[in-house]
Amino acid sequence: MARFSFNISATDGKARTGAIAMARGVIRTPAFMPVGTAATVKAMKPEDVRATGADIILGNTYHLMLRPGAERVARLGGLHRFMNWDRPILTDSGGYQVMSLSDLRKITEEGVTFASHLDGSKHLLTPERSMEIQRLLGSDIVMAFDECPRADGSRDAIARSMAMSMRWAQRSREAFDAGEDHAAGAALFGIQQGALDEGLRRESADALTAIGFDGYAIGGLAVGEGQEAMFATLDFAPDQLPADRPRYLMGVGKPDDLVGAVERGIDMFDCVLPSRSGRNGQGFTWSGPVNLRNARFAEDTAPLDPRCTCPICAKYSRAYLHHLHKSHEILGAMLLTEHNLSFYQQLMGAMRDAIGSGRFATFTADFRRDYFQGRSP
Repeated sequence: MARFSFNISATDGKARTGAIAMARGVIRTPAFMPVGTAATVKAMKPEDVRATGADIILGNTYHLMLRPGAERVARLGGLHRFMNWDRPILTDSGGYQVMSLSDLRKITEEGVTFASHLDGSKHLLTPERSMEIQRLLGSDIVMAFDECPRADGSRDAIARSMAMSMRWAQRSREAFDAGEDHAAGAALFGIQQGALDEGLRRESADALTAIGFDGYAIGGLAVGEGQEAMFATLDFAPDQLPADRPRYLMGVGKPDDLVGAVERGIDMFDCVLPSRSGRNGQGFTWSGPVNLRNARFAEDTAPLDPRCTCPICAKYSRAYLHHLHKSHEILGAMLLTEHNLSFYQQLMGAMRDAIGSGRFATFTADFRRDYFQGRSP
């Protein structure tokens, strides 16, 4: 199989469906990637993550570089072997997590110096070191190192940050290519920045396209700007990127975020929301989110979602899930996380089918009618 290829099999408006082919497997798009921050999708075994329909998962460079350490993972055979996942893995660059440590880091042209949130030890993360860590982990899709600026900053500050990210993107490209053995079987994605500004997004897209990447991510969204502003940016940002490459919206999101972003031409997503919500008693359903800690579910014998085909909805009642979460039982987090990840994959599959059959507009209308049940999105 080729190192990396992307084929669009159908379009419906701006929505696209297709497949990314890599040595470790095919990724059907639109795709949702469960987040395996510390070499695990929390509360899930890898084989159960795969059974939900996931073709790819995300690993976190920042957390894995600190514990257990990228060099240790490499000595143990790489991230795939370490966590028993034989399908593709995308690793983020570590930039977002480092940038969030506002009181513990210093940004220079070289990179970011930061103090570990675990033990206070000092580290320098540069584009070159990020590429090295992701190579040691054995990532299939490597993300360029970038800075994610605050969306509410001044235009000048956002412009300076974006320009530096583009210089870092060039350095990431060069460092990735220098790791010839890894680069021969992996892909590198660039990250568009520019916050909510159309002109800055265009400058960023042009710079990334000139460098050349296998895919392109849209960064700097889902950072507190709200869905309306995010969608307004997605009305133009994906169109600025090469149409023949995958477009990845980082860190998104709620089910209705995914539907709206696919409408606007996005192919890939990741988010901690389905697993984090599963640990906190919230289940996602075709009729909207459900808080299973609510007392009204204490004697509800119905499945969490009658339309869901996952094993949890087939075997367990809302009353039982309510009991587990009220009792703080580990099984509650396990069952609800599995359901949520299954629901997300069912949603992605339904969108792929709708795009392929030319009925995506009908699907989105039906989805919003049922999911919001008369409420405004």
